[in-house]
Amino acid sequence: MTRGLWRATILRLNFICILLVSLNIAAARSNELQKLAATHLGSDQGVLVQAEDGTVLVAQQEARPVHPASVTKVATTLALLERLGYGHRFETQFVAGGPVGDDSLDGDLVVRANGDPFFIFENAFLMLRKLEAQALHEIKGDIKVEGPLVFNWKADPEGHRLKRALQGLDGGEAWVSIGEPSARLNKAALKFVTGGPHQTSGKVLVTNHSPPLGTIVKALNGYSNNVFHALSDRIGGPQAVEAMIRKRLPSALRSEVTITNAAGAEQLNRMSPRAAVAILWELRKQLRGLGKDLPDVLPVNGLDAGTLKKRLDETPYRARIVGKTGTFGSVGASALAGVLRTPKYGAVAFAVLNSGVPVPEARRRQDAFLRALIEATGAEPWAYVPNGKPILEQASVD
Repeated sequence: MTRGLWRATILRLNFICILLVSLNIAAARSNELQKLAATHLGSDQGVLVQAEDGTVLVAQQEARPVHPASVTKVATTLALLERLGYGHRFETQFVAGGPVGDDSLDGDLVVRANGDPFFIFENAFLMLRKLEAQALHEIKGDIKVEGPLVFNWKADPEGHRLKRALQGLDGGEAWVSIGEPSARLNKAALKFVTGGPHQTSGKVLVTNHSPPLGTIVKALNGYSNNVFHALSDRIGGPQAVEAMIRKRLPSALRSEVTITNAAGAEQLNRMSPRAAVAILWELRKQLRGLGKDLPDVLPVNGLDAGTLKKRLDETPYRARIVGKTGTFGSVGASALAGVLRTPKYGAVAFAVLNSGVPVPEARRRQDAFLRALIEATGAEPWAYVPNGKPILEQASVD
């Protein structure tokens, strides 16, 4: 054997040894991570942890669909952004149902709505203030709603709850929150009286423009607001959400997603841990295509108001998780899914879907597992600072 050939052989053997050592280290580390799931969650509970390159770090009951509770909202968020767009704004209009003059409307106050999920007392009162500026105080008719009206997080198809607010009979604290003295609400309030026959005017009196959809879903996900279900009607309801999500998933995962309630507040919803992780990756992909990332639509633990505010909020773990909680105690469901940033694996997505475990115990297990996972992967804080401005400031009235 020549000296050159001998040297090349030695180099190859060294490379093989190094590779085997590396593989052994990786296998040992993978085994350690796998043990975290069994130790902290229980071997019968579903979990998947996957690096962004597809490497599976932890897999346990990962293909078993269970109730995902409000982790369903991640799927609905993806579907809404895909269909409507991140910057979509909802409009709610007050339209004259007759001629306007002498501080009165001779006809109904028509509310043209398209399902703004963030149309609340404050928005209604900002519109009321615009009507006052037009010297409109009396409605010789009633409220008539055209289109889906959601007011203060609940469907208001006949406008009864909105009418009470405009009459100054409800939501007075919101009047103060828009900077008005409480005593002025009675002066600005509308008076509804019985009117006679009238001609339709169609004049738009005032329009409320919602914040961008991205801002809305960020706030709704933070507090896990179930208005997501009503909001899904804008894109065809939960059946449409399910169809859109299944289309984006690999064929092997499609049967592992069932959505009958777009907020997760229904007993038949199902999702497997690996499907939940795949949905997180799809949402991230869509956001990054817009120059954004997951913290733009999902809460960050310890920083954002809502269900993740006090989860793992100690200094070593705060801001390490961007994700979504889920709780449906009556069916024994508790969930936590999200993404970590790690120096070794890059982004790491996880889904812990507890089933048949009391909610307090499930949360304790989830937090213990995530603390261990954060430590094992060296997860770093998300480079994210919460927007402290009230969401109302991103709406407009004209």
